[in-house]
Amino acid sequence: MRDAHIYNFKRGLPRMSWHPHNLYNLWRRSYGPLEKITNRVEYKESLNWRRWTAKALLRAYHGDFINEKIFKRWYLPETLPDVRPTEALKKVEPVLEVNRWANKQEAAQKMEKRAEEERQKGLAPVGSLMFTEVERRIDVVIFRACFAHSVYEARRLVIHGDVLLNGKKHTNPNTRLAPGDMVSVDPKAIRFLQDRPDPVEEDADTAEEAADAAGEASESKSESKTVPSTSRFSKKHSTSSSSNTGLTPFNLPPYASPFLFIPAYLEPSFATCSVIYLRHPTARPGYSEVPTPWDADGEVVRLTWEWYSKRRMRIRSKSQLARMPDNRQ
Repeated sequence: MRDAHIYNFKRGLPRMSWHPHNLYNLWRRSYGPLEKITNRVEYKESLNWRRWTAKALLRAYHGDFINEKIFKRWYLPETLPDVRPTEALKKVEPVLEVNRWANKQEAAQKMEKRAEEERQKGLAPVGSLMFTEVERRIDVVIFRACFAHSVYEARRLVIHGDVLLNGKKHTNPNTRLAPGDMVSVDPKAIRFLQDRPDPVEEDADTAEEAADAAGEASESKSESKTVPSTSRFSKKHSTSSSSNTGLTPFNLPPYASPFLFIPAYLEPSFATCSVIYLRHPTARPGYSEVPTPWDADGEVVRLTWEWYSKRRMRIRSKSQLARMPDNRQ
């Protein structure tokens, strides 16, 4: 199974899930004892080790069900974005002096104006756009639209035939959506819309009453057949009254409140259990539309970009193009 032992406490890798164990691993990686890269001042490990660890943390959340070789070949963008830190703007001054010395006043003015705008607005956190192609997958879209408890459950919904793509049954979870595609999910397969079983509560008084009733079973056997229990009758009555309201039940998973948000590039309709993929995720200064548990402009993303900028695959032959996952552009 693709989701076997994914919440292992020893590894402690955050995943696309609302499971309580996943929330605990996220806390351990962000503030707990497993914090390894973020908020560090001195680094005793090598730079290559830190890059690999950052890559493992991000890949565990963004598409851990995708093979690493396939991810580097088909899901990384052709040109990776520039994730230089803000301190790199200080290096613009020597270039400006060279342009002025070479009498390139127009080029110097444009560069100075651009540097000033970047200082005021800040650089866009484009490092998270490495995972734009992963966010286009139909199973990830279903999870982002809050129709499944995890991306692994969303994959099973697609494979089992509970999902429609533009009104037609679709069973390929590797499909990347195009802007304007509509994905519909069968309401019977959504766990959010199912009634929770009522918990059975027993205390000492109930146990004593049950023992006394068992001792007097021979005397009240005929009465117990004709007179129903008051607690059972009230329980059935309350269930029937809630079902007659005409409202659809919506039950959140435990500890789901910190993750209940929908990205701006999706337009869900909970009345019809469908979602429209509006456009591809983008980023602007101070904001990234790709949901991630890490800082979109932080060191984890920057080290991951440095890892993939040297190891990504650039050659795609005809035989490889024939095996490319379904991409609706």
